[in-house]
Amino acid sequence: MTAPAVEHLRQHRLTIVVHGRPAPQGSKKYAGHRRNAASGRVSAVLVEQSKRVKPWRALVTQATTEAIRTAHGRHVPLHFPPLDGPLEADIIFTVLKPSSAPKRTRTWPITRHSGDIDKLIRSTFDGIADAAAIVDDARIIRVTATKAYPNEHPEALDQPGAIIRLYTLTGDPS
Repeated sequence: MTAPAVEHLRQHRLTIVVHGRPAPQGSKKYAGHRRNAASGRVSAVLVEQSKRVKPWRALVTQATTEAIRTAHGRHVPLHFPPLDGPLEADIIFTVLKPSSAPKRTRTWPITRHSGDIDKLIRSTFDGIADAAAIVDDARIIRVTATKAYPNEHPEALDQPGAIIRLYTLTGDPS
């Protein structure tokens, strides 16, 4: 016999809307070696393969900062300490629909063109952390992420981007 599931309470803390093309982060390419001036150690230099990651992270950081600034309907800076403790994130990524996809038929974003969802999450969490909305992305213990084409999901944007909702969790973790 198993113990009954414990209901975790979640409190909505922040909604972030990002407009721009989501970009995955993760794959690196070798770019030579360098010597660390302080330690003298030689190490490999790895650089991000996707040129779109840096702009996407900057858009996420900017949108997060704006969401904090306008939290609770106010357009003045608020004291918003970074979220800490166990967090949950719900994300709807709206990705660019390829021109080759059917125009009048709802389709799934399952091509390489739409990006790996785990790598989209990685770049997005880094952008949120860069805005100091969370103490560390290691605090996020539960994620629900969806990829959709514009207007093909109830919460998809009408253009590429993302809607990110952050929640604090309370209750017994067992």
